[in-house]
Amino acid sequence: MEQPLFTSLADYQEYPADEMTARAAEFNAEIRRRRSVRSFSSRAIPRTVIEQCIAAAGAAPSGANQQPWHFAVVSDPATKRKIRLAAEAEEREFYTRRATTEWLKALAPLGTDANKPFLETAPYLIAVFAQPFSIGPDGGRVKHYYVAESVGIAVGILITALHHAGLATLTHTPSPMAFLTRILNRPAHERPYLLVVTGYPADDAQTPVIARKSLEEIASFI
Repeated sequence: MEQPLFTSLADYQEYPADEMTARAAEFNAEIRRRRSVRSFSSRAIPRTVIEQCIAAAGAAPSGANQQPWHFAVVSDPATKRKIRLAAEAEEREFYTRRATTEWLKALAPLGTDANKPFLETAPYLIAVFAQPFSIGPDGGRVKHYYVAESVGIAVGILITALHHAGLATLTHTPSPMAFLTRILNRPAHERPYLLVVTGYPADDAQTPVIARKSLEEIASFI
């Protein structure tokens, strides 16, 4: 069995308690400005911004450090069109047949429906794929562990990085999403996880009036 190698924690940065408290409060204030957006501008975004945000997501912790993710970045209009048509077909099936009354009731305050024009309007779609296993040098399968948890953490960092850069986002999860594997020509051992739509919000963009749970509702200190 391979022996682990270790190095010093040279990049760790400690802060005085008052500065640490201020930094935590500043970050909380910034991230609480984040809202999911469904109306995007078509204004161009430097590709380097997307690259840096994905690189940040790639620094997420993962089970056994296997990093079981792939980010397929789509800016080509024809490909975005294909994704929109396929996604809307699945969404129509969802809203008319698959969704329960309870599920539709939960979605009602958000004003969602089967029409997804943002899949073409937004300059970038980032299709996130999970890898339950990888293919080793000998062609055999290498099992990955805690895949859903690992990819979920990476997506959270990606959304945070995009927000920090000044972009709006939407997480879109048509179900099923097998069409993404086909359209984006991804290997069979990858599974579509979700789509992150990103860009500038449209000038007339609006978001639903919602409430976030308080700290007391989401946390307990023992």
